[in-house]
Amino acid sequence: MYPNRKTALAAAALLAAAATAVAGCESGSSNATGPSSAAGCPAVLQEAKAAVQRAESKGTSWNGPTTGPKAVPGKTIVYVAQTMTNPGVAGVAKGVKEAAQAIGWDVRVIDGEGTPAGIQAALSQAVTLKPSGIVIGGFDPLLTSQQVARAEEAGIPLIGWHAVSSPGPSTSPKLFTNITTKVEEVAKASADWVVAQSDGDAGVVVFTDDSIPFAATKSRLIERRLAACPGVKLLAHANIPIPDASRRTPQEVSSLLSRFPKDWTYSVAINDLYFDDAAPAFRAVGRPGAGPPFNIGAGDGDPSAFRRINNKQFQSATVPEPLSQQGWQIVDEFNRAFARQPVSGYVAPVHIATAANSSGATSWNPQGYQEAYEKIWRG
Repeated sequence: MYPNRKTALAAAALLAAAATAVAGCESGSSNATGPSSAAGCPAVLQEAKAAVQRAESKGTSWNGPTTGPKAVPGKTIVYVAQTMTNPGVAGVAKGVKEAAQAIGWDVRVIDGEGTPAGIQAALSQAVTLKPSGIVIGGFDPLLTSQQVARAEEAGIPLIGWHAVSSPGPSTSPKLFTNITTKVEEVAKASADWVVAQSDGDAGVVVFTDDSIPFAATKSRLIERRLAACPGVKLLAHANIPIPDASRRTPQEVSSLLSRFPKDWTYSVAINDLYFDDAAPAFRAVGRPGAGPPFNIGAGDGDPSAFRRINNKQFQSATVPEPLSQQGWQIVDEFNRAFARQPVSGYVAPVHIATAANSSGATSWNPQGYQEAYEKIWRG
């Protein structure tokens, strides 16, 4: 389920901590008074509301690296995508292309098309091309262990995006670094939004892709956090592989609407794209675009998600990845690898985007990241 033993242990610790929070909340709820006592967990409700307020108002000024090696010239990067139908994967690929142009490198994208065989073939092709570096774009490296071993033998550094559960370097699988927000923070933010918005009284469906270890970890952390309020009920764990989402999501949503016509009030998805695919089923039964159910994506924050949020079309919020910035960070981390310097260690902060705070924007990225990276590369 998890990419390696290290991340499995980390995930287990996070789940245990979440379970402890549930127990502590329940034991302390007997003294509750006022409207929030109906939720049975006023302490968690208060904490969730405070956390959401911070995440929604978090500033976007650049707080990442401002120093590093000058651009190493003449490099070629291959970006191997899990599937380019995943808006997050595609958004990061776009950022990598922009950053490669800025630093003066060549980049090629190879689409794995969302199947194990396709991803293995794509990474095999990437290794055969003998590039300076390869990006593992949104898939489990254990799925391609033979190709990863070939890359290592050839001395080709690998950088992951959502390849393993934690940001930073990985020894098994061997990655120079893995670019992602912290999955536990994203999971908590999305679950806290549901708890806060519902005042601890919600029926929730979680949409996920359990074939991706990163996504499986995220959805289980979301469900653990939701369970911290007894008034928040998990109605269904909808496991739909991302490559099948456009075909399967409308059918699954129709079924869920039949099963839970009144109880289903909120949804959390590990990727915003599920709500794009769910929209026809909601429209077919006359559900209003503004909800219920009120839907939040726990990633990735692609432009279509922002448009749905801003237009109140079956999505209320997202916990966006700064997709473009992460593409630039991948290039910067490769430059550090080529210069034989350590990783930057930067991890983007968690943010919750809504129609109220996005001001019509179609993405979220820290302000000034491009200028900061270009200044580093100029030396």
